[in-house]
Amino acid sequence: MMLRPSACIVVNARRGARSVLFAAALAGLGGCATGPNPHDPYEPFNRKMMEFNEHIDAVALKPAATVYRQVLPPLVRTGVSNFFGNLGDAWSSLNALLQFHLQDAAEDFMRFNVNTVFGLGGILDIASDLKIERHKEDFGQTLGRWGMPSGPYLVLPLLGSSTVRDTMALPVDLQGDPVHYVHPASTRNSLYVLRAIDTRSNLLRASSVLDQAALDKYSFARDAYLQRRRAQIFDSQKPDKFVKPPADSDGKEPDNDGKEPDTDGQIPPLPESAAPAPAAAQQPGR
Repeated sequence: MMLRPSACIVVNARRGARSVLFAAALAGLGGCATGPNPHDPYEPFNRKMMEFNEHIDAVALKPAATVYRQVLPPLVRTGVSNFFGNLGDAWSSLNALLQFHLQDAAEDFMRFNVNTVFGLGGILDIASDLKIERHKEDFGQTLGRWGMPSGPYLVLPLLGSSTVRDTMALPVDLQGDPVHYVHPASTRNSLYVLRAIDTRSNLLRASSVLDQAALDKYSFARDAYLQRRRAQIFDSQKPDKFVKPPADSDGKEPDNDGKEPDTDGQIPPLPESAAPAPAAAQQPGR
């Protein structure tokens, strides 16, 4: 019974796409009102949506992920993560190709084939043992590389941090997800639930650190997400950049110095606005 609320995350892909677009429309209406941050016009809506997502996580997803981590041995959990990561490599390869990252596209394509054929369908990550690098790409990154501005920050129901551009790309990403084509629907939805729980279980320790470190979790999540997306799209170590990074909403171009490491399951560097205050400055009860 505990897993049932989390199944809301894994509705049919087409219905999910409609829900995401509807949420974006609602956010657009909310953005008409004057928010506390001129560079985050949807902040009032976003904060309420973040509270809703945290409530769902607290009553359903986090408990399920905790039980999942306690019951299954690490070897099994690693196999599950490898399996879904291998499925993602196929879509990453196509998006890397669309971005003219030919080497990345080739490596992701090789990873998918090697792990699928020799890794028992991706359960074993043979490609990593062969030093074939993984590059995580999605259609939102592809749009960004072709010069489409990110638009304002958005918090989507159940899906969490996004932007207007990434929200528009979600229906395409859903169509590019191999799980979307699994039949029957009951098996497909079970895979969606398993992936959501596995992903959440890998972030249990990171979320605990976030709860302790960030005075304003919303500002931290927003700044970390936007910073990471800029680094993913405008990676200075890519020699084949063909578009100039669009200016942020404050008119400044993003800082692209250095390649951002993979932060899956880790807390990215704390933005200054979210760094914990000295103990003497903290108010009692916070």
